[in-house]
Amino acid sequence: MSIFQIGDKVQLTGPGGRLNTIQLEAGGRFGTHKGDLLHDVIIGKPDGSVVANQNGVEYLALKPLLTDYVLSMPRGAAIVYPKDAGQILVEGDIFPGATVIEAGVGSGALSSYLLRAVGDSGRLLSFERREEFAQIAQANVTNQLGKRPENWTVTIGDLQEVLPQVVRSATADRAVLDMLAPWECVDAVSQALKPGGLLICYVATVTQLSRTVEEIKNHGGFTPAVAWESMVRGWHVEGLAVRPDHRMIAHTGFLLTARRLAPDTVLPQFKNKRASKTDYSDEDFETWLPQAIGQRPISEKKLRKTVRKVTKEAAEREN
Repeated sequence: MSIFQIGDKVQLTGPGGRLNTIQLEAGGRFGTHKGDLLHDVIIGKPDGSVVANQNGVEYLALKPLLTDYVLSMPRGAAIVYPKDAGQILVEGDIFPGATVIEAGVGSGALSSYLLRAVGDSGRLLSFERREEFAQIAQANVTNQLGKRPENWTVTIGDLQEVLPQVVRSATADRAVLDMLAPWECVDAVSQALKPGGLLICYVATVTQLSRTVEEIKNHGGFTPAVAWESMVRGWHVEGLAVRPDHRMIAHTGFLLTARRLAPDTVLPQFKNKRASKTDYSDEDFETWLPQAIGQRPISEKKLRKTVRKVTKEAAEREN
C-alpha cells in the first residue's frame, strides 16, 4: 500500500473538480478561501484517500501520475504532449537498457518519459542549444523523481557539432529529435546510430516534415521514412448522455520514423520510383518555419523567471 509521506507530491481534487498539486511538509498548510487543509491530515494516509479541512470541505488526495506532472510543470520551451510521447515510446520502440539520443530537451517532459522507458540499465543522452531550457528541464526532472538520474546527461550545443564528441560511432539504439530543423542533424545521427537503430522526429509543420523526409531520402542510409500524426478525442459519458467532447487537442505535431541501414547498403526498389523533380527552395521552407507563421518564442524575462523558480524547487527537493 502506498502511504503519503513528508516530501511527497499530492494532487488534490477539490470542489468543482479544481486540481492543485502540493508537496507535503510537516506542519504545512494548503490555504484556500474555503479554509486550510493541514498537510498533517494527509501524511500517513493511503494514496486515494479523501481528506477534509477544518470546515469540512473534502478533497481527493492522489499521488500525481507522470502525465499530471508533465502537464503542470514550469515550461521554457513547449512540451511534448502525452499523446505524442506515448507514440514516441511505442513507435520508437524505446526499451529498458537502450541508449537513446534526445534533442532538444525543451522543458524535460519527453525526457521524463524516456528515462522511465530506458530504466536504470539504459542511458539517455540529451542535447539542448539553450542553457536556460536545459536548466529548466533538469530541474523539472529532478523535481519529479526527487533526485537527478545518474544515467542522464545533458549537453549544451548544436547537435551536429557536439554529438560526435559525446557518442561514439554506431553505439546508440535510438535517436529522438524534437527540434526546429531536424534535417540538419540527419548525417550526425546516422553516424551515432547502430545499424538497425531507429530515428524518430517530431515536427510542427508540414514543410518541416517534408524537408526532413527529403533529407532522409537523400542521405541514403535509412529506410524510407514513415510519417503520421496522432489525434485524441475525449468522450462525455454520463448516463445516456454519451457523446464526443466539444473540444479536443487535435494537431500538436507530426511524427516520422526511419531505420538505420547497414554500411554500404543499397535498398531495392520496393515501391514506384520517386518523382524526377521536387520543386522547392530553401526560401520556400523559411517561409513556413514556426517563427514565420506566428509562433511566438518565450520572452527572455519569463524564461529567466521560470529558471529561478524551477531550479529553486529542484534544490529544495534534492535536499
